Amino acid sequence: MATRTHLTSLALACFVAAATAAHAQEGPKIFISVDMEGIGGIGTGRMTSAGGKDYALGRELMTEEVNVVVAAILDRGPAEIVVNDSHGDMQNLLHTRLDPRVTYIQGNLKPLGMVQGLDASFDGAIFLGYHARAGTASGFLAHTGTGSVKGLWLNDTEVGEGGLNAYYAGSHGVPVILAAGDLTFTEQFGALVQTRTVATKEAVGSSVAKLEHPDAVRARLRDATRAALDDLANATPLDTAGPVTLRMRSATTTRADILQAIPDMRRIDGTTVEYDARDMTEAYALIRLMYRYVSW
Repeated sequence: MATRTHLTSLALACFVAAATAAHAQEGPKIFISVDMEGIGGIGTGRMTSAGGKDYALGRELMTEEVNVVVAAILDRGPAEIVVNDSHGDMQNLLHTRLDPRVTYIQGNLKPLGMVQGLDASFDGAIFLGYHARAGTASGFLAHTGTGSVKGLWLNDTEVGEGGLNAYYAGSHGVPVILAAGDLTFTEQFGALVQTRTVATKEAVGSSVAKLEHPDAVRARLRDATRAALDDLANATPLDTAGPVTLRMRSATTTRADILQAIPDMRRIDGTTVEYDARDMTEAYALIRLMYRYVSW
């Protein structure tokens, strides 16, 4: 009997060791959401818009910034990486020039927009190319979603796209381990989320940026990515489980009028509406519908 028990214990120990080794071999699973305004080397709005001057260069800068971060992750060993294009029509990254080891999500007709594909299976999230929220002074090309949004709050906390996405990640237990964008974004985001940030530029007013060379920005991103992965075990997600009250202020009263067609939507004032969502997944999809697909 003792021998049988010993063999059973030995077999169990071998199974656990094999499972642990397999997990180590697989490495971490990382989600990367990439906006464009906060990418290093982009200093005008026209660089972020299809058909604008130097948009082609903006796409190259965006792609190279992703590749530097991906390389820093994979230099440590195996990893599963999903890259979600998160700017405009979400067809900006040069797919054939991305590191071939990543999975790429392209296109904007997706209910979860900038966080499409992010779920509880990920070990960490990285936000690249982000910007400050709507109405922020000294934020380069600051906005939230589209120009139709003048303010967005989750449980009475005002957020921009970075905050909204961090709330969503946190609701799935996923920490944001690194966030990069203009200096004002990093200050705003750092006040909400305890994480590493990299400032890629400094705003000079709302439409002009003081730039460093992209190589210098990428070097800092490489170092920050390595440090974030080294400290992954200590990363903490935002505690955003449970119901969420969302409040959105629109640019027009007409949009608020139309949003009253959504059951249980409350009118707060002429341009502001409020809704109690069951969780962040419901809140996120509804917010995206409200600013992206409702006209006027």
